[in-house]
Amino acid sequence: MKAEELRRKFKIFITGVTMAAMVTSMAACSSQSAQAGNSQEAAVATSADKAEDETTEVGLSGNRDEDEKTENTGNTDGAESTENTGNTVAAADDSEEAAGSAAGQTAVSGDLQPGPAKEDIETTETVENNEDSSHAIMADGEEASYSATSVTKTGDSDQGDEADFYGDNAAIFAANGGTLTLSNMAVETKGTHANAVFSYGEGTTVNISDSYIETSGNCSGGLMTTGGGTMNAENLTINTSGNSSAAIRSDRGGGTVTVTGGSYTTSGTGSPVIYSTADITVSNAKMESTASQGVVVEGKNSVTLNNVELTADNNTKNSDKSDYYQAVMIYQSMSGDADEGTASFTMDGGSLTNANGDIFFVNNTAAAIDLTDAEIINKGDGVFLRAAAAGWGSEGSNGGHVNMTAAEQEINGDMVVDDVSELNLYLKEGSVFTGAVNSDGAAGSVYVEIEEGSKWVLTGDSYITSLTCGADAIDLNGFTLHVGDQTYEEGTESSGQAVEFTLSSGNGEGSGAPDGRPGENGENGDPAGKGGPGGNGSTPPEKPGGEKNGGKRSDGRHSQKNGSASGSTSTGDRSGSASGGTSAGDRSGSASGGTSAGDKSGSTSDDAAEN
Repeated sequence: MKAEELRRKFKIFITGVTMAAMVTSMAACSSQSAQAGNSQEAAVATSADKAEDETTEVGLSGNRDEDEKTENTGNTDGAESTENTGNTVAAADDSEEAAGSAAGQTAVSGDLQPGPAKEDIETTETVENNEDSSHAIMADGEEASYSATSVTKTGDSDQGDEADFYGDNAAIFAANGGTLTLSNMAVETKGTHANAVFSYGEGTTVNISDSYIETSGNCSGGLMTTGGGTMNAENLTINTSGNSSAAIRSDRGGGTVTVTGGSYTTSGTGSPVIYSTADITVSNAKMESTASQGVVVEGKNSVTLNNVELTADNNTKNSDKSDYYQAVMIYQSMSGDADEGTASFTMDGGSLTNANGDIFFVNNTAAAIDLTDAEIINKGDGVFLRAAAAGWGSEGSNGGHVNMTAAEQEINGDMVVDDVSELNLYLKEGSVFTGAVNSDGAAGSVYVEIEEGSKWVLTGDSYITSLTCGADAIDLNGFTLHVGDQTYEEGTESSGQAVEFTLSSGNGEGSGAPDGRPGENGENGDPAGKGGPGGNGSTPPEKPGGEKNGGKRSDGRHSQKNGSASGSTSTGDRSGSASGGTSAGDRSGSASGGTSAGDKSGSTSDDAAEN
């Protein structure tokens, strides 16, 4: 009996301990779930703050000194952004974070999702505008919201500068510190110089999401930002088919552009997917150009791609300034529209597939190219990097000056640095470069630094001026590596010094235009020397004097010019708030010199893409 009683008491004790453990475990799970819920609520509640913070970071990046390295703004480490709150909850968190992350934040995982098709947009209102130099919708110094609205814009602008710099003839236009919020929009423009959505001026913000945009005329971009404006876009589909009609554009005065998710396609000459004279960040999106470069950066401005799938097929030219085709062009036109300084291209994750020519081309500027774990495939016959003179700037001082940093990156392809150009190549964090540098002989100054764990495998004889590496960092692969006047011996260490760039200021006059910007004289371009979009950090341009044909105001009325309605018609209901503001017809400004209609009748493409 004594033994049996001991067994009974022990059983009760064990049961009590087990129940206590279960209660403790349940409490812990409950607490964890509450924390996960709080984390989700906090993530949603602070998404705007995150976007604002990231926008601030991007805006600051353009103010760096020329000799500073570009920081990878917009990059978020997935390990930091996702907490381990249990398998089921964590998966939900990841899904919500990928779908609703702040603009500029890299997704943790998952395939990219295309933007909405036109037929997916259900609209309850239609706004049409068919007059030249007018708008269908605008927010001038006021707040306005539109949702489930179909917008159709016809009519042209014969004022190239007013359209490119100040928003003349844009279908949807915000200016003078206005805030315009758009969702579930279907926007189509069919005129020349008819940008779809335009944000102009410091303090002006356009937020657009879950919308479809199509433009077919020359010089008609999808998203356009100038004068220091802000553009935030999420889950869009943008298709442009005209010349000089980048899907994501900026022009004089620049600004900050943040794009998350969606699909962006261009098919016109001089129409890269992105033409940047601003700070532009695109995350978790698909981009394709079928005639022009994928990306063009001019002057002291930036493009950051986080987990982006970019396909470029640059097979047409917008000028005769260069013989080369490329996926990414970085240059300075010397037109005065983009500040001089170090341009920046950053790619974190994602992929870049090039169908023709080179991957990167840098001309007449300094550039920081930062690549991290991106799949880069060249199906063309060109090189990975070409730093060389072209038709922009002054002969003899218009080369490319490049700091290229690769982390966890595979680089396949040669690099060419001509005698007026320079390169510092940094291989870090297990990166592998398979290719040759200046295989035809010594030319511009080239420094290569290979961090422990990274490697250079030669595919041809190479000529550089300085080298820092460990004993096992270079595989000559049967070729010869010339370092200055020495021949490198495989299996030896080397210590060298980076190239210091000395950039001359004010070299050359603007001439010609790459893709996506105003071009040269002729049917499809602006006058020679006009140049393209404006530079980051420059003083935003003043708006020209005079009235503008109005569009639909945020209070539901149409602004008027000379006492008559401006040709905008609207049917159906629209949701949105209005705070008092003035119509476009009330605005006035200082006159700013422009060119005649005959000078600007076609594509706005003085971009670096049009070599």
